[in-house]
Amino acid sequence: MNKDILQKLQAIPYPGLEKNIVELKTIDNIEQKGDRLIITLNIANQEAFPVIEGAIKDLLKEYDVEVKLKAQKKSIHYGSTARPNNRAPYAKNIIAVTSGKGGVGKSTVSTNLAIALAQKGYKVGLLDADVYGPDIPRMVGVEHERLRWGNNDKIIPSENFGIKVMSVGLTTPSPDTPLVWRSSVAVSALIQFLEDVDWGELDFLVIDMPPGTGDIQLTMAQELPITAGVLVTTPQMVASDDVSRAIMMFKDIGVHIGGLIENMSYFIAPDTGKRYDI
Repeated sequence: MNKDILQKLQAIPYPGLEKNIVELKTIDNIEQKGDRLIITLNIANQEAFPVIEGAIKDLLKEYDVEVKLKAQKKSIHYGSTARPNNRAPYAKNIIAVTSGKGGVGKSTVSTNLAIALAQKGYKVGLLDADVYGPDIPRMVGVEHERLRWGNNDKIIPSENFGIKVMSVGLTTPSPDTPLVWRSSVAVSALIQFLEDVDWGELDFLVIDMPPGTGDIQLTMAQELPITAGVLVTTPQMVASDDVSRAIMMFKDIGVHIGGLIENMSYFIAPDTGKRYDI
């Protein structure tokens, strides 16, 4: 393999991760014929391919570059949803917590659900898929931790309250650093977290989905045999309208709806004990 080209490729980070594409052994072969380069990538995450392909061509502009994807053998998962992929075979049950709009307490519900399951003795992982508002690290008390890598080149998840946690919030220099990503990069990072994190064997993987009905929701539903979806809303009509769309999305893609939670329905005044509906 061309060592000079390989060294140059170390400048390209894998989408969403701190390690580069050479460290993660994604380069299967480099073939050079004069000014023509044929670079073959060995990655299961096909969403990352166009991102890496573009970065390679930008880096090696002096060459006529062709980037190929090595053929992958895909196994069929014959679960309750009969989807073609199962990116998380280590998880017995996968719970997707979502909402139609932001600010309704979805991440709080995800965190409390994961901790409650752990307190019952289950092995639980919590994946923060809300890439543009990754609040899970702060809620679980691991916001100052950063990504760690094990000897097996797997990412080591953070742990607290008896649950394993992974979030894109752990990849940024500080908790308030924004992630200005296109959806293809965000999806690529999440699939990498499913496949390259050392989750171990889990009874439950709880996924805190982003609000709405976009690329991430569709990809997670297509790539995972989701056991049940949990939807979170508030009593206001705007929130109810939005969660109705999320319900229809789950029905359209064949995800069983495990429950609908109305959050922040009322508060009780501390001085009088009177209940006020919100």
